[in-house]
Amino acid sequence: MENRREFIKKSTLAGLGLSISAGSYARILGSNDRVRVGIIGFSDRFRASLAPAFMEHAKTQNFAFVGVSDIWSRRRDEAEQFLKGKGWNDDSFFKARNNDELLDRKDVDAVIISTADFQHALHCVAAVESGRDAYCEKPFAESLEDARKAVKAVESTKKIVQVGSQRRSAPNYHSANDFIKSGKFGDITMVEMTWNVNQPGRWRRPKLVSEIRKEDTDWDRYQLNRPKTAWDPRKYLEFRLFYPYSSGIPGQWMSHQIDTVHWFSGLDHPRSVVANGGVYSWKDGRVNADTFTAVFDYGPDNDKTKGFQVLYSSRMNNEAGGVKEYYYSNGGMINLDTNKISPDGGLEAKYAKEMNMQANLLPAMSLGEVAKMETSANTGGDPMTSLHMLNWMGCVRSRKEPNAPARVGFNHSVANIMATTALHTGKRVTWDSTKQDMVIS
Repeated sequence: MENRREFIKKSTLAGLGLSISAGSYARILGSNDRVRVGIIGFSDRFRASLAPAFMEHAKTQNFAFVGVSDIWSRRRDEAEQFLKGKGWNDDSFFKARNNDELLDRKDVDAVIISTADFQHALHCVAAVESGRDAYCEKPFAESLEDARKAVKAVESTKKIVQVGSQRRSAPNYHSANDFIKSGKFGDITMVEMTWNVNQPGRWRRPKLVSEIRKEDTDWDRYQLNRPKTAWDPRKYLEFRLFYPYSSGIPGQWMSHQIDTVHWFSGLDHPRSVVANGGVYSWKDGRVNADTFTAVFDYGPDNDKTKGFQVLYSSRMNNEAGGVKEYYYSNGGMINLDTNKISPDGGLEAKYAKEMNMQANLLPAMSLGEVAKMETSANTGGDPMTSLHMLNWMGCVRSRKEPNAPARVGFNHSVANIMATTALHTGKRVTWDSTKQDMVIS
């Protein structure tokens, strides 16, 4: 059997959109066939995953980095050194002090956005309104106001935006979606998801916090539309621990998994959610929970008799269980950790017979011939991100819709924000599809 990386590299997914002539592309972006990409935010995520994914395809797709925008001078210098000599960038690599400087240039066709969680949506707005396509990391937005602005800007400008929900470019997830949509799985009755680690240093940057100086960055610009506060290096470098700069667990982890619920079910949002959690272990000044559980109700708005429940839980103080995604029907389950379809838990004959029913057991099978994807790969330099980047590159050329367009990002943001609101208020949060807004009850 082929190993995981070889299989994924050979896989052809719907929507890659790679068949287009150089002449056709020239009419889209001008006479220069090379796609010149600006880096917005030289982050850990960019360094560890996005840059390597880009590098895998840059030569064959004729893409190159031409510059970086980062409001911390150190990050700009690090970006230059990181890319130097790798062949991923043009010789005339520039360093912009902020996004205005980068987007004012004429030699940038597209951007990769990997800034702080709360900045993604507004940085995406600026990019597409300046005429650039964008690969925008998730979460797409951390407030409904920002989410609305971003999806409106993308859809009105018709720019190609790929949200960093890389599961949408993975063959095993496509196989699961196809199986569910075929009707062979039966109705989804329950989804269970976990994302557990035991890492007191997760999202912490104590060394950098001690080294950064306010005069070397632009704190006011960093805060964007968040309440203006005094300089705080922890909120700059450890933003995932502090609301409203990040929701923490929902934005960072749940956004990946809840997106598959929307994809597989065809539903855009939950009907309701309740949530609980807190800072139970890591008393380091953080605001965002280190332990979090949310329970969602999904189903059609016009038929409350149909639907299913999603149970999401995450803890940062015990890694037992790891990262799991289980989809259940009356006939069995799909395990996206093992990539297996099985009759586990399905309706057995002895219990069906007593109610004059037939047994309902799924056949045991694999989701294609895809080898198990290691859970640690979900947020690192993994094959999923490589395929997702390739899909974006192809769509920049073809102008086809990418696997994870802005509307997908808007939808996962709605679920994240509803869950975060439920956590903060202790109340049940529902979604009003007519008003396109949350209702807190």
